[in-house]
Amino acid sequence: MEQFDVIVIGSGGGTKIALPAAQRGLKTALIERDAFGGTCLNRGCIPSKMLIYPADMIYAIRNARRVNVYADQQIDGDFSALVQRVTKTVSQMSEHFADKVRQLDHLDYINGSGHFVADKVVEVNGRQLTAPTIFIATGARPSIPEIPGLADTPYMTSTEALRCESLPKRMVIIGASYIACELGHVYEAFGTETHFLVRSALLRQEDDDIRTAFADDFRQRHTLHMGFEPVEVRWEDELFCIRLRHNEKGTEKELYAEALLVSTGVDPVTDDLGLEHTAITCNDKGFIEVDDHLQTAVPGVYALGDCVGNYLFRHSVNFEGEYLMRTLFEAPSDEPIVYGAVPRAVFTVPEMAAVGAGEKQLQQQGVDYVVGRADYADSNMGMARMLENGFAKLLFDRNSRRLLGAHIIGEEASDLIHMLILGLQQQVTVEDLLQMIYIHPALPELIRDAVRDARDQLS
Repeated sequence: MEQFDVIVIGSGGGTKIALPAAQRGLKTALIERDAFGGTCLNRGCIPSKMLIYPADMIYAIRNARRVNVYADQQIDGDFSALVQRVTKTVSQMSEHFADKVRQLDHLDYINGSGHFVADKVVEVNGRQLTAPTIFIATGARPSIPEIPGLADTPYMTSTEALRCESLPKRMVIIGASYIACELGHVYEAFGTETHFLVRSALLRQEDDDIRTAFADDFRQRHTLHMGFEPVEVRWEDELFCIRLRHNEKGTEKELYAEALLVSTGVDPVTDDLGLEHTAITCNDKGFIEVDDHLQTAVPGVYALGDCVGNYLFRHSVNFEGEYLMRTLFEAPSDEPIVYGAVPRAVFTVPEMAAVGAGEKQLQQQGVDYVVGRADYADSNMGMARMLENGFAKLLFDRNSRRLLGAHIIGEEASDLIHMLILGLQQQVTVEDLLQMIYIHPALPELIRDAVRDARDQLS
């Protein structure tokens, strides 16, 4: 039995613990079954944004005529070369980071599948390791729905779609989450005809007006099959045949496409961790159950990130890792984790970002609130860019006048939201946001105008 101070399973968010632990002189084992860096680096955030940026450029060129710039509308995008470059870059980054980790003192980087054989005993590559403190950060994988015939076809998940070098003429996308929308945006920009099967709504976790505005804009470039679900998938003559059924009317139709992307959520990677040999518990979806210190049912064993499922973002697992490192090793304390304002963004056209409460949440809580709204088209920078769509929507408590939530759909939404993340953390009021000076004419004036709209309703 090999004794360590710290064992970390998973080299994605788990690096927020393993690396600083080793740097503090703690004998650390970092176990990774796949390429170093986890989902974000290898098959998530990084490669997707490297594909989305060129897609955004194509869209900007396509629409440059609105500001009297006449670019060649037959844009020649080399999709194959782009994917090859992205794949090579990501692989090199992963290998580079792995090499640097191997050189760290006090850290044993083990490439293999770790699983528990007892509460605090992890087996990997025939070795048995133990430590007083163990962290599980195994992430999640694409969830595959049970659709008759699907398993016998060469469908893609997000993992394959990010590395597919051939551009299909037509793609059917099962799913309506941010991952589905982002990948659909990439393929459509380069020339693929995209069809979305949307059971209920695109981005259904968002407020109604955000979802409506998003769908209205998105359907200008993509075909949305609203209310339809796949009931059978076949692969014939190099084509997918997807039979659809409307979930209310019961009507059926068929779609044919060269590619099929399944993007219907994620499942936690916990099924092969040997948790049955421990007292660690999972919920009915397989996510590891933790307390408000991210500790599992086994004292000294913690879990973080997608395998827990509190938030399925890289920025949230980074926060969790930093919290655990601080409260367990740097300045030990019994403080529970407090996430505060956790933001989210969808990197498509249109772009969307949000933080804090939505209207439905406030209504369910019985909060008396006001909505301040401002349209891009009415702002000075929006006018300069001739932006016809998009808006910012801010929610304020009517009594305290404090900011409760923010939702933005339109250009640079993921950047604009940041001042409102800080605002929520600092519990700013309408007056606080109006006392600051906004650069003129910059897009953040959109935020100021939304605050002014709320102020007028509160007067």
